[in-house]
Amino acid sequence: MNRRVFAIALGIAICLLPLVSNAYWTDVCVSIGIYALLALSLNVILGQAGIFHMGHAAFFAVGAYVTGVCNTIQHIPILWLMPVSGLAAAVFAYLVARPIIHLRGDYLLVVTIGIVEIVRIALLNDLFGLTGGSNGTFGIARPEFLGFRIVKGIHFYYLVWGMVGATLLLFHGLWRSRFGRALNCIKEDDIASECCGIDVSGYKLAAFVLGAFWAGMAGTVYAAKMTTIAPESFNFMESVIVFAVVILSGGSQLGVLVSTFLFIGLPELLREFASARMLLFGLAMMGMMIWRPQGLLPPLARRYGGGLKSAAPDAMKDGPP
Repeated sequence: MNRRVFAIALGIAICLLPLVSNAYWTDVCVSIGIYALLALSLNVILGQAGIFHMGHAAFFAVGAYVTGVCNTIQHIPILWLMPVSGLAAAVFAYLVARPIIHLRGDYLLVVTIGIVEIVRIALLNDLFGLTGGSNGTFGIARPEFLGFRIVKGIHFYYLVWGMVGATLLLFHGLWRSRFGRALNCIKEDDIASECCGIDVSGYKLAAFVLGAFWAGMAGTVYAAKMTTIAPESFNFMESVIVFAVVILSGGSQLGVLVSTFLFIGLPELLREFASARMLLFGLAMMGMMIWRPQGLLPPLARRYGGGLKSAAPDAMKDGPP
């Protein structure tokens, strides 16, 4: 099936799903949408730039806690806090990534694992007396839009998936831009890219900051949906799940959506087989890695002037993206 037709069919199904499903599955799809936002933000870092980053839950936590603290103490409306939380996560990402962005492969992976653990422990220790320690932050308000209060699961469903749709459009434009082509060059061979004049560290840092910004905004939506957040919600396993979603997807945005549905939705479908569902899920993952190691839906080759060309020529020009 043509990818464009499949994407249109998937979009129509997502729009109509809450009209034919019950409240439980609507809430499950809200969770899938939040994970999709996280996976799309990580895809900029891992899928497009090839940076092995397994600490994405740290930026998710920063966004959620900034929302929780500002809303419960300063009573700032939730939707106003979305860009604020994204900016806070982006600044944090810049501070922690700037000294380590030159690392490659497993070395960077290990450091990013340490980042998410540092954030979790800091939250557990009631950072600056604001995070509530192990009790977390509670009493977070629901978002309001033009006087309409978003409370029900179906309201959050369309809020979250509306954000996913906007993210897909923006990141598709990013992938087609000169910035996206430079990231792809770096992913293929960062040493050769640097030799050709691409500012590898600068582009990697920009991808890190952009992905963190989107993860911070996803944290705002999560905090508003749950109304209570705790450090246990942002542990290392959350980073592993999002990392696995991007790896399984193959790096394309459509692949990220399909992979998120499989990772988050499939365990719910197998809940009746509680004793064996993780075994079945693990076997399916192993089979996927053996028979389709490139991922579910890897990105299509780029086209320039009707033919297939490398991403390198435009990306190697001097100047900012």
